[in-house]
Amino acid sequence: MSKAEKLLRRFLSKPKDFTYDDLKSLLAGFGYEKAKSGKTTGSGVTFINPETRHIIRLHKPHPGVELKRYQLDYIEEALRNKGLIQ
Repeated sequence: MSKAEKLLRRFLSKPKDFTYDDLKSLLAGFGYEKAKSGKTTGSGVTFINPETRHIIRLHKPHPGVELKRYQLDYIEEALRNKGLIQ
């Protein structure tokens, strides 16, 4: 099993310690890139898949690095709707 597959399996189990860096790696595996943002965006981040033009927006966690459960649910739903995960 590859690192990407292990990361996806871990993501789908919705662990409490899934970090923002884990998310960046997961989305990069699906072709998403972090969009360049201006100085006024605060903690908002945008990931774009250049091929499909699909956008995923969320707030970067702070002060910690772990994503909240609702964020994991949102990302899972977005990836399922695009047919990237079953």
